[in-house]
Amino acid sequence: MTNKLLGLAFFGIASLGLTGCVVNVGDGESDWGNSGSWEKVQDNNRKNLSKIALGMSKDQVVTLMGTADFNEAYIQQDKEVYVLFYRTQRTHGDGKTTKDECTPVVISNNAVVGWGEMAYSKI
Repeated sequence: MTNKLLGLAFFGIASLGLTGCVVNVGDGESDWGNSGSWEKVQDNNRKNLSKIALGMSKDQVVTLMGTADFNEAYIQQDKEVYVLFYRTQRTHGDGKTTKDECTPVVISNNAVVGWGEMAYSKI
């Protein structure tokens, strides 16, 4: 009987000590905090950028590269212009992707006309 009371007392005290304990697994936004995750994305994007060719369609680019991190679209002299931004380098250690960490792919009238800062600055 004494052993049962001691055991019950132990579990009671232990459970009081554990109240309020929380295990935090990430920030709930994404797995960017997971070491290597953003690095894999960047590596894949750089590899795939090397496969892009002038004249490829927007659909071909999206099939190869996946969904862009950022995008812009507008009409310029009766031409549809799309700029797709893909993360390719780390600038900030905050885990969030910004445009300055991306390489732009410029598409005009559904054909790739260039990629990189030079192509983006010319539109």
